[in-house]
Amino acid sequence: MDVDIISEEENPMLHRTDVTFELSHDDATPERLQVRDSLAAKMNKNADEVVVRKLDTKFGMRKTVGQAKVYESADHARDVEQEHMLERNKIVGDADDAEADAEEA
Repeated sequence: MDVDIISEEENPMLHRTDVTFELSHDDATPERLQVRDSLAAKMNKNADEVVVRKLDTKFGMRKTVGQAKVYESADHARDVEQEHMLERNKIVGDADDAEADAEEA
């Protein structure tokens, strides 16, 4: 899977960079976590700092266009992103959140 960055736009207020990228792949559309890991490696970031928002593959094509938010830190991602996007990208909360969830269960 090859990742090519089409555009990057800085967003200093939210401590992130908005990225549009294109994937070239041989098989089916890659999973979100594989894309996140590849994009993080390309941008020299940790996987927890990258949130893949959208993946769009046209029928029958081997190219996917996607959008992602690359944060300065995982804490900034947790502060800004919606819960369902954090769950989709497997970005876990702080240790305090994990303990609170364990107590509720």
